[in-house]
Amino acid sequence: MTQADYKGIADIIIDHDLLVINDEVYSELTYPCKHTAVASLDGLYERTITLNGFSKAYSMTGWRVGYLCAPKPLCEAALKIHQYVMLCAPIMGQIAAIEALRNGEEDKKRMVGEYKLRRNFFIDGLTKIGLPCHMPEGAFYAFPSVEKTGLNDVEFAERLLSEQYIAVVPGSVFGRSGEGHIRCAYAVAREDLKEAIKRMGSFIKGLS
Repeated sequence: MTQADYKGIADIIIDHDLLVINDEVYSELTYPCKHTAVASLDGLYERTITLNGFSKAYSMTGWRVGYLCAPKPLCEAALKIHQYVMLCAPIMGQIAAIEALRNGEEDKKRMVGEYKLRRNFFIDGLTKIGLPCHMPEGAFYAFPSVEKTGLNDVEFAERLLSEQYIAVVPGSVFGRSGEGHIRCAYAVAREDLKEAIKRMGSFIKGLS
């Protein structure tokens, strides 16, 4: 969401005294747009709970180091629950997170640039094999439509896996608006993406 998008709902949030819970785990993986933090908007700083982590921006997916930022009273209330359901993030993950903050900025920038190249390559490939797709502006997922294949998203995903060994997620698991789409992650090497496009193209041709 852009700053303009947030401004459209900011007055409603303030007028109704609402809290905003904002998941920003992909906030640093955006292209070409710049991420807008909800808490940076006038009147929303005091009513925003920001969730973030190191899984995506610093490629620490399995280490499960995350954090919450919120006004002190909200943090204190969250802590009362958190301290009885969690111990702490693993020490190795904490050390890695400190290193990422101190020295990982350039690596992160290079990674974002590489994701952009993979995105362009993959979206172009999907379009050429007949799967129209919105151009994503962040994260590392494509969400092409499979409606023209005559299969629903679950059928498409199951057959693609069993016949071509390509794993995708049916869009319907994300809700009704995702029906007829599949989610594909392009956070893999470009050679793997090239092979995936080739196999998906063969699968689609076999349907006709």
